[in-house]
Formats: sequence, C-alpha cells, structure tokens
Amino acid sequence: MFKNKKTRLVFRSVVLSILVITTILVLYINSLQDNPILAEGDPAEDFVLERLDNGEEIQLSELEGKGVMINFWATYCGPCKKEMPYMEELYQKYQDQGIEIIAVSVDKNRMVIENFYNRYNLSFPLVHDKNGTIMELYNVQPLPTSYFINPDGTIERVVKGPLTLDRLETYFKEILPKE
Repeated sequence: MFKNKKTRLVFRSVVLSILVITTILVLYINSLQDNPILAEGDPAEDFVLERLDNGEEIQLSELEGKGVMINFWATYCGPCKKEMPYMEELYQKYQDQGIEIIAVSVDKNRMVIENFYNRYNLSFPLVHDKNGTIMELYNVQPLPTSYFINPDGTIERVVKGPLTLDRLETYFKEILPKE
C-alpha cells in the first residue's frame, strides 16, 4: 500500500494522534456526565450529613419550604473565618423567618472543626464532609463557596469566594420563603 517508510510513518502517526485525541475527548465528556456542574436554576442535590453539635442527621430535602444557604468552608481558609460572624449574625435575624444555614466543613480533623465552632460561638448547623463526597457532588472550588437554595429546592445563586455582610443579607432576602 505505502511504498516508502516515510509515508508509512506519517500515516501511523496521524492514526495514533486521532486515537489519542478521541480517547481524551471521551474521558472528558464522561467526566462531565459523572460530575455535572450545579448552576443557578438547577435542583439542589440532596445529601445527608451528621451535625457536629448534637449528632443528629441533617438532610437537605427535609428543609424544603425553607431558604437554605449551604456554605462550604474549612478552618484553614482565611476568608471562610471572616464570613462566619456575618453568617451567625444574620442567622440569628433570619432563622425565625425560614432561613437555614448548613456549614459544610471539608477539614480532615473533626476536633479542629469543633474547636472552631465553639470559639466562634456559632449556632447554625455545622456538618463534616470528611470524605469530600458532598464537596465533589457540588463541584466546589474555591473555598468558601456558597449555594443559596430557594424554598422549592432549586439553586437561586452560587457564590464562589467570601461574602460581605451586605451581600449575604441580600442573598438571604432572595431565598426567604413567601408567606
């Protein structure tokens, strides 16, 4: 078919390149399907994690009818530490109006998280995603990342990075249950 070695080499190189590119594309497309990116307007993915303060399980779907903030954070994250007092202040103000916060720690050490929780005197539910399962489910990067969930269970807003007190209050008002 091919008369010289150079032509065979070029043909084999082209075929090999096509196979490599096809394999990479298939792997990339499969990775997107396995771990879809949750966006505003999508239904929030349900999960169950144990609260660190009282050992009870908290399940996202059981909070339907409330506005929910899911905040992914870690004790080693400076911006996370800065926004925690804002979250506590507004939780005290909006909890009775139907707002719930789930602070999902991605730290490895439970005792470090508990010490942090007690030092900041936090009252909202704190859960530990020790295996990173929920962080992966929500495709979280960077820390902090917050999801604001409407009372009907859809994602109203995704915020990557730290929140100010004013921004946080604005987002709480967006997810307040209608009476």
